[in-house]
Amino acid sequence: MILFRYLARELAGSMVAVTTVLLMILMSGRLIRQLASAAAGEVSLEIVFFTLILRLPSFLEMILPLALFISILLTYGRLYAESEMTVLTATGFSNKKLLGYTMIPALVLTTIVASFTLVLSPWGAQKMEELYKKQSQLTEFELLAPGRFQSTEKGSRVTYAESLSSDKSEMRHVFIADGGSLLVAKRGTQYVSDETGSRFLELHDGRRYDLVPGQLDMQSLDFDLYGVKIADEPEERRKLRKEAVPTLQLIGSDNSKHQGQLRWRLSLILMVPIVTLIAFPLSKVNPRQGKFAKLFPAVVLFMVYISLIIGLVGMIEKGKIHPDGPIWILHAVYLAIGVGLLTIPEWLRRRKVKQL
Repeated sequence: MILFRYLARELAGSMVAVTTVLLMILMSGRLIRQLASAAAGEVSLEIVFFTLILRLPSFLEMILPLALFISILLTYGRLYAESEMTVLTATGFSNKKLLGYTMIPALVLTTIVASFTLVLSPWGAQKMEELYKKQSQLTEFELLAPGRFQSTEKGSRVTYAESLSSDKSEMRHVFIADGGSLLVAKRGTQYVSDETGSRFLELHDGRRYDLVPGQLDMQSLDFDLYGVKIADEPEERRKLRKEAVPTLQLIGSDNSKHQGQLRWRLSLILMVPIVTLIAFPLSKVNPRQGKFAKLFPAVVLFMVYISLIIGLVGMIEKGKIHPDGPIWILHAVYLAIGVGLLTIPEWLRRRKVKQL
């Protein structure tokens, strides 16, 4: 029990350090993108930090398997390099028992990752979607000053409103110059599609004039209701909508995007014990080699694993492959790699001893 506490404490210390570093890297990159979006007026500054907090479970569900993988390599690599493992082996402490001790924190971490990917991450995505939905309900003319000509859409559209309603949800006596078209209307409102997330400016009781540069001809059209698309839903929010679906709704769904999302969540859970089996034998190094001898090839092996999962999930979402085929084969292959790394060297050693 003393030895287990020692190994668990060493692993936990390494995991906290690795997780903190990786989390800061991810969150800083995310924060920069969010602040850029806020500066461009795409999101309000008030929701930037709320979205980071709500995104935390989805960051951790990806970071924790990698953090455990690297922690096993670093912690056990140090123990091998400093001959502590040699002393343990000499006192009768077997690799099988060490693996059992290692799997205990790995199973605890598996439970934590499962709670993140199956419950907390979808919940956080739902809350983020609600925030973005409220944000999308803010009109593009929130920032318009009544009585002034102002350009939007990077200067391609010029808008004028004589006045705005008190809640800034309605423009009154509107003039819009959009390319070769001039639009005048008594009032304008915004409509957000629940299905696509696209935003439309709806003009009521107005007239449209179509002009051709260099010609005197002009066409006019009276309308009761005229819609102008303001913006499509950003790709990030389309992805967020998929991530916000509760896990129970994904089970049994015929939607390919839902099937891919379910396999992604399950894959993150399976990764933890599988990468533990791989990291454990790879952490064994010769004291002359140093504790970082196998770190680089091991991390490459992990990155190939996660990259293949992401690629296969993307193909499942597009309906290109069967959802219950290649992705489970991939997990089986990496499980076989872990088992092989554990058993083959020992089998070769025993065979060599018998030959002697």
